[in-house]
Amino acid sequence: MIDIVYRYDPAQPPERQPPASAEEARRRLEDGNDGFASLVDGPAGTRRVVNFYLADIGVAAPGSVPRQEPFAVVLGCSDARVPVELIFDQACNNLFVVRVAGNVLGQEQLGSIDYAARYLGQHLKLLVVLGHSHCGAVTAAADAYLKPADYLGLSSRHHIRAIVNTLFPAVRGAAAVLALHWGDAVTQRPGYRAALIEVAVMLNAALKATILQEEFADEAHDRRVVFGVYDLATRRVNVPLRGTAAPASCLLPCPADRKEFQQLAVEMASSPLIASLLG
Repeated sequence: MIDIVYRYDPAQPPERQPPASAEEARRRLEDGNDGFASLVDGPAGTRRVVNFYLADIGVAAPGSVPRQEPFAVVLGCSDARVPVELIFDQACNNLFVVRVAGNVLGQEQLGSIDYAARYLGQHLKLLVVLGHSHCGAVTAAADAYLKPADYLGLSSRHHIRAIVNTLFPAVRGAAAVLALHWGDAVTQRPGYRAALIEVAVMLNAALKATILQEEFADEAHDRRVVFGVYDLATRRVNVPLRGTAAPASCLLPCPADRKEFQQLAVEMASSPLIASLLG
């Protein structure tokens, strides 16, 4: 048996200690994901306790309204298999979560993040873009890229088509970097579609992180932008790169310029994960 327990102990209430820096906020999320990912690998009877504050759910003082005090914003996918607070081992009021299929960035998502940055900024240190493996939205975009005739099936589905259109740059970029690293014949390899999807997932997260970096990063207040990909199979958040066969939980800073982005794309395309998918 494995227990994940959310607990408030009135005899020993936890102290709210927001991260003092962006680096500390990043480590807190990585450490939380390490604990979550390794939970099922522990011995029988393993228990993980997440302490929370009654005030955060409006219980401690009748009639009072809890203040929002997140230390990180997370732009994630709507996929029901990616429960953001759970996979980072966080209680409520620690994360300001914006979820949308394919973790795309439209005006509504940017407006939500802008609100958090402007009005919840006292402890806000980190902005995270979180993609995930086997993303259905990215898969739809990849399939439309591979079989353009399938895109016609979305002609009357305007809202879904808008998401697919937003994801096309990441898919095209994934196709380009796979051809650059593995050669034009890569499209004939048995696992090309799967590899295309996973590289596109990673590139999409990195692309969205660069947008948030431009809009909301703030060196004066030590507010940074990072990105990662949640692996549905291993339960870890990381970014598979060349030379990392089994990466630990990690969130990466977004590329600083075009050259860094291109180098990152090559590192992704040449990772052991993509090599194994290509077959």
